[in-house]
Amino acid sequence: EGMHECYKRIPPLFHSLPEAPCELKEVEDYKAASSPQAYYYPAPEDGSRPGYYFLNTHDLSSRPLYNMTALTLHEAVPGHHLQIAVAQSLKHLPYFRRGMILTAYVEGWGLYSEYLGYELDMYTDPYQRYGALSFEIWRACRLVVDTGLHHKKWTREEAIDYLLTNTPNPENDCIKAIERYIVMPGQATAYKIGMIKIQDLREDAKARLGDKFDIREYHDVVLKSGPLPLSVLEEQVNAWVESKG
Repeated sequence: EGMHECYKRIPPLFHSLPEAPCELKEVEDYKAASSPQAYYYPAPEDGSRPGYYFLNTHDLSSRPLYNMTALTLHEAVPGHHLQIAVAQSLKHLPYFRRGMILTAYVEGWGLYSEYLGYELDMYTDPYQRYGALSFEIWRACRLVVDTGLHHKKWTREEAIDYLLTNTPNPENDCIKAIERYIVMPGQATAYKIGMIKIQDLREDAKARLGDKFDIREYHDVVLKSGPLPLSVLEEQVNAWVESKG
């Protein structure tokens, strides 16, 4: 229901909408215990099946439901499904440009999409707003444990304890998160770096353009060259601003 509501509300913010549908699926039992709370699996470029937004129902009683709106915005629409499906439609670009895994861009867009939930009026009650804020706390704490593990030489247990102390997430989530961060240095940090850059570029463009700023055009600039290194994304946005000046 939340995903369909997102689809209904996003047209005022976007010219480019995904052609491929997105379906909700349950994480399979054989891998649920070791999987995250949710993730997105893209549709193939030939359109032979939809994209899938997977939700993990393993040990459901331990999983908070207040963060489901923010999670859906991140994984489905206007998050990963919209961004990846739009990139797949850019047939004038070579394949590697349409599907590059650039974490700061892709996951930065996911976090930015959670932020758009406020503008889309998707956080309609205090529980949903608390869920969005709990995700912001989680992402802030990621910066600490990523640095702790890979620069300050924290142990696995120290990093897990930090998340348990400073976030509302259940113990199983904290353990799985730290085990992921141990083997992927910098990956958790890249999320927040990407989000901040997309927000900062938007605010700078808005300040420079004034009444000429159109949020739908800005999102087109961000989305319609495929995934980009953040420095190249900044060049693209600056070129767009200058073209409208």
